[in-house]
Amino acid sequence: MADESGHEWEDRDEELLRAVREAPEGDLRAFEQLIELYQKRILADCRYLTRDENNSEDLAQEVFVKAFFALRTFEGRSTFRHWLQRIKVHHCLNHLKKRGGKESLSLDDSSMELHEQLHVPAEAERKLEEEGQRQRVGEILNSMPSTLRIPLVMCDMDELSYEEIAASLGIGLSAVKMRIKRARELFRFRYAVEEAAAAGRVAQ
Repeated sequence: MADESGHEWEDRDEELLRAVREAPEGDLRAFEQLIELYQKRILADCRYLTRDENNSEDLAQEVFVKAFFALRTFEGRSTFRHWLQRIKVHHCLNHLKKRGGKESLSLDDSSMELHEQLHVPAEAERKLEEEGQRQRVGEILNSMPSTLRIPLVMCDMDELSYEEIAASLGIGLSAVKMRIKRARELFRFRYAVEEAAAAGRVAQ
């Protein structure tokens, strides 16, 4: 990501968090600035994780409400952004579990052999930063099965570790790595197909 997501972004978060904690009761201006920084990202991720267009805005709002009331438990062991992403992931997974039925999040893949360690670039995150690609990337992610899409979003967009993903989904570490590997391969394949199709349409 750009430099703004590094130290500059963290410094801005720290400044706003300090303002939130020091604000008089009922003064939400500093927290509203935090929401403005993250609302587009959180909303997009809620959509990608749940494929629930009707409820994604409500889910995003609920994430910020949870974050507000949990701020006293935030000890700064991770960045605020990482902490907020974990809240969002758990909230979206709970939403999927309550919705139930069609989407299984914890199929038993633990017996699958892991052939190699993964050193594949996070294609989805890089492409999401390019404004012109957002719709195409979103459509590809929405077309992927949940067992691949969800770990990919958690890893490449939420920047959660394999261990955190395994714990959240209730599956083995090798299964997480294999699903992310498959997801990245499928994403790249479908993206290449979309690119070729788009180029063909332009050439006509």
